[in-house]
Amino acid sequence: MHVYLEQLQTILDNGTVRGDRTGVGTISVFGLNTRYKMADGFPAVTTKKLAWKVMSSELLWFVSGSTNINDLKAIYQHNKIWDANYDDYVKRLGLEASDGDMGRVYGSQWRKWKTVDGREVDQLADAIDLIKNNPESRRIIVNAWNPGEASPDQVALPPCHSFFQLYVADEKLSLHMYQRSADMFLGVPFNIASYSLLLHMIAKITGLTAHEFVHTIGDAHIYLDAVEQAKEQLIRTPLPLPSLNIEDRDQQTIDDFEMTDFSLLDYHCHEPIKARMAV
Repeated sequence: MHVYLEQLQTILDNGTVRGDRTGVGTISVFGLNTRYKMADGFPAVTTKKLAWKVMSSELLWFVSGSTNINDLKAIYQHNKIWDANYDDYVKRLGLEASDGDMGRVYGSQWRKWKTVDGREVDQLADAIDLIKNNPESRRIIVNAWNPGEASPDQVALPPCHSFFQLYVADEKLSLHMYQRSADMFLGVPFNIASYSLLLHMIAKITGLTAHEFVHTIGDAHIYLDAVEQAKEQLIRTPLPLPSLNIEDRDQQTIDDFEMTDFSLLDYHCHEPIKARMAV
């Protein structure tokens, strides 16, 4: 994870201070690219603690196709990372109460993309089918950014990690994700781990080896109220990467995975560093 720390330093050294939607303000750079090879170990941040159960439960929520925060809580009741965005969404809509629906967030776009003729497209299932049956296709893409469903009155938060593409070569599977907006201190360690875990899940059900997660970021920023926390993280020495274990229960589809299937082996890390999430 040295490259992630180098990106934090690059932003602090070369970033531009800018205003933002939340009113907190950021220091940011535009355009970063990183490669994480799974053979080097699972890319879980070690200079602070990764909330593994929070991250993996959120990913399973996306994979399920749900747009309801109550379904996320059903997977892992202590997952609170969407709470503030949900509360803000309810206020924006002027609702006194809500049933937990957050608008068409990631899961709905991945699994139930709406077409102009009223059909629903399961992009994730279609991508996995292409990997199995046409692995040299250049169209193995899952798109979460739907401009027709991204306004503040439609969705709690429009997708930050906008789309990803999968690539097969030499019996190895790689995943390239483009992220339009990246909270480098709080969010990006989650994003790296989440998409690396998704890569491993898809590799397992397609009989391939998880090879490389490629991460491209547009607006890479540190919120101004997290600058000191980022500096604290940068003085810590990275520890060896852990390895990922996925319990083999003969999972055949992307929907067959459960939270208890996933564990990190030999994960050692520094203490957590807290920062406030900007909403």
